[in-house]
Amino acid sequence: MYIINWGGAIVGLIIAIILIFRKINPVYSLFTGAIIGALVGGASLSQTVDVIISGTNSVMGAVVRVIAAGVLAGILIESGAAEKIAETIVEKMGEKKVLLAIALASMIITAVGVFIPVTVIIVAPIALPVARKVGITKSSILLAMIGGGKAGNIISPNPNTIAVAKGFNIELAQVMIGAFIPAIIGLIITYVVSTLISKKGELIKETEIDKIASEKKKISFGKAMVAPITAVILLALNPVGSMLHIKFLTELKIDAMFILPIAGLIGLAAMGQFNKVIDYTTSGLNRMTGTVMILIGAGAIAGVISKSNLSQVVVSGIHSLGISGTFLAPIAGILMAAATASTSTGAIVATGTFGKAILSMGIAPLSAAVMINTGAVVIDHLPHGNFFHASADAVKMNISERMKLIPYESIVGGSMAIAAVVIYGLL
Repeated sequence: MYIINWGGAIVGLIIAIILIFRKINPVYSLFTGAIIGALVGGASLSQTVDVIISGTNSVMGAVVRVIAAGVLAGILIESGAAEKIAETIVEKMGEKKVLLAIALASMIITAVGVFIPVTVIIVAPIALPVARKVGITKSSILLAMIGGGKAGNIISPNPNTIAVAKGFNIELAQVMIGAFIPAIIGLIITYVVSTLISKKGELIKETEIDKIASEKKKISFGKAMVAPITAVILLALNPVGSMLHIKFLTELKIDAMFILPIAGLIGLAAMGQFNKVIDYTTSGLNRMTGTVMILIGAGAIAGVISKSNLSQVVVSGIHSLGISGTFLAPIAGILMAAATASTSTGAIVATGTFGKAILSMGIAPLSAAVMINTGAVVIDHLPHGNFFHASADAVKMNISERMKLIPYESIVGGSMAIAAVVIYGLL
C-alpha cells in the first residue's frame, strides 16, 4: 500500500523547484519539498521521517563513490595534470582547429572525473589567448568547452553517471562505455555548432586574458595522463572480460570506490608529487562536499516520490496517450535536470522516481541508465543553477550574452539524448 498520494509528491517537487529558483540553498530546498510533499500526500510526521531517511539511505552508495572520486579529481586538478592535458591538446591541434581542440580537451578532462564547471575554469585560461588570436568569440569557445564537457560527463565517473549506475544496479564502466557513441556525436555537434557561431557575440579583450591568466605547472603530458589511463584500464577490466568471455576478468569485480582513488594515487606517484597527497586529497574532498549534500537532498525528494504512486500515474498517462514507454527514461532525465538545473541531481531524482516504472516497460537497466544520463545534459544549464553563472564568469561574459547560448547548449545535449534513444530504445 502506498503511503503518499501522487499529488503530494508533485506538490513537494514543485515547492523544491520554486525554492531553488528563489536561490534558496538547493539542499534545504529539496528537503523542504520532501517534507511538505510527504505531509500533503497523507503521511504522518513519523512516516515522513521514515520516508526521507529511506530516500537518503538509497543514495549512500552513490555518495560513497562520489567521495572516492574526489581523490582522483583533487589530484588531477591540484597537481596541474588536468591543465597540462588541456594545454597539450590545444597546442598540438593548432589554431586552425582551435574549437575542436577546446571541445576535445574539455571532453577528456570531464571524462576522467572532473566536474564540468571546474573543467571550464581549467580550460578557459588556455583557450582564451588562442581564441583571441584567431578572432573567434567568447560564445563559440564557451560552447566548445560546455559541449565537450557534456560529452565527457556522460562517459565519466562523475556523480550523475555513478547515480544512474547505482540506481539500476549495474557496473559504472558499463554506463560509461554504453554512452560512448552518444558522446562522440555530442562532440561532433559541438564542433559544428560552435564553428557556426564563431563570429557571433563579443570578441575577447586582452585585458580579460590578463585577468584570468593561469600559472602552468611543470609536468609532462605523459605523466599527467597516468592517472586517467589507469582509471580507464581498471574500469574496463570487467566489461572487457565479459565481452571476450575471459572468466578471470568477468569475476574480477573491482568497484569504482577502489579504482578511482587507486588511479589517482598511482598518477600522483608518477608525477613525483606524492608528498602532496594530503593537500590534494583534502582539496578533492572539499570539492565533492557540495555535490554530496545535494545528492542527499535529491535522495530525500526521490524517496518521497518513489513511495507515492506517481510513477504508476505517469505510466498510465503515457499508455493512454499512445506514447512509447521508451521515451520515459530520457524525458525523466530532461525534466528533472531542468527543474533542478543540475545534471547529478536530475539524474538521481529521475532514477529514484521513474526507475521501476521504466524497467516495468521492458527497458533494460543499461538502456535506462544511459537514456536518463544523456537526457540529464539536455537543459541542465538553466540560470537558476550554479553552472550557468560559473561558466559565464570563467570567460567574463555578461548574463544577457550567456542567456543567448542556452539554445545552442540544448542542441548539443539533445543530440546525445537522441543518439541514446535511437541506439538503446529504437534499434
